[in-house]
Amino acid sequence: MSQQDHPPTLEQIEIVRWAASLGAITAEALALRADTTNASARARLTVAQRRGLLSRDCPLAGHPALFTLTRAGLRACDARGIQACRVSPSNANHLTVCAVVAAALERCYPHHRLVGERELRRDEREHGHPLASAQLGALYGGESRLHRPDLVLWPNEPHGGLPVAVEVELTIKAPRRLVEICRAWARCRTVAGVLYLAPADVERALSRAVAEARACEEVIVVPLSALPGVGVDAGGGSARGRA
Repeated sequence: MSQQDHPPTLEQIEIVRWAASLGAITAEALALRADTTNASARARLTVAQRRGLLSRDCPLAGHPALFTLTRAGLRACDARGIQACRVSPSNANHLTVCAVVAAALERCYPHHRLVGERELRRDEREHGHPLASAQLGALYGGESRLHRPDLVLWPNEPHGGLPVAVEVELTIKAPRRLVEICRAWARCRTVAGVLYLAPADVERALSRAVAEARACEEVIVVPLSALPGVGVDAGGGSARGRA
C-alpha cells in the first residue's frame, strides 16, 4: 500500500492547514513553531510532499525550500475557498520570512489565533465586508480598495477584542504609497493596531511614513530581528540555523 492510500495523520492535516493559511511554509518555520530541529521538520514536510499533500519549490539559491498546498492537501484539511499559492523568485523571500514570523508570533502569543492573508481574504469574501483590512482610497465608481495585512492575530477568548494586523515589510515602498497605507491603518476600526516588522533600512522609511500619516498611536514599527527566533538573515533561515 502506498503512502497516498493511508489517511493523513492529524499532525499532517495541521501542517497542511497552516500552509493553506500562510500560502507557503518552510522547514525552518515549522521547526520554530513545533519547537523541534530543522531536520525533523524537513522530514515531516517531505512525508507530506510524498503523500501529495504539499508541493515543494526552491526558486532562490541559498534560501529554504517552500512548501505549498496541493489539491489533495486542500481536500485533506478542508481549506475551502483558499487558493493555492504560486511561488516565484519575486515572492519567495517574502513568503519565507512571513512563515518564520508567523511561527514566532504563535509562540509569543499562544492565546491568539494567527491567520495568513489568504485565509483572511477567504473569510472577508464570505462575510462580505472587511474583517482586518484597511480601506484605501476609492476606485473609479466609488468602491474602496482594500489593503490586507500579511498576518492577523485574533484573540482566542470570546469577546476578546479586536485583532492585531501584522505587516512584514522587507523592501522600501514609494513614500507616497507608504503614507497612504499608514493613513488607511490609522482610520481602520476593525483592528486594535498594526505591527510592522522590518529590517533596519526599511524600518527608518516606515517610521517616517507613520509620522507623516500621524498614525503613531495605531501603527508600531519594530525591527524584524527583535522577534524571538527570527534572525537578521530571516530570508535565509531562522536564528535556529539550517540543518
